[in-house]
Amino acid sequence: MAARDETTGGGRGVQRATHSHTETKASFKTSEFAAYIVVFIGILVAANVIEEEGGNDFFQADKAWLYITILTFGYMVSRGLAKAGTREPYSEQDH
Repeated sequence: MAARDETTGGGRGVQRATHSHTETKASFKTSEFAAYIVVFIGILVAANVIEEEGGNDFFQADKAWLYITILTFGYMVSRGLAKAGTREPYSEQDH
């Protein structure tokens, strides 16, 4: 979180307003998070439902968790890239 002081007024008795910035929105407010949750649940449901004829489990748990791990890694990378380049302003009253 970065803080910046700006001078408003002139001469003596200068008032300073502090403006703060977060780097990005909270993660749960993003469309990426919603997509992550939907795909995460979809993978779990697919792993539970998909079977071949004869009762063989075609989409086994180890594959499902591998895909979820890859999905989570991709989500974390996307959040890292988002945090690297943007700012969302907020004031002290937002706390």
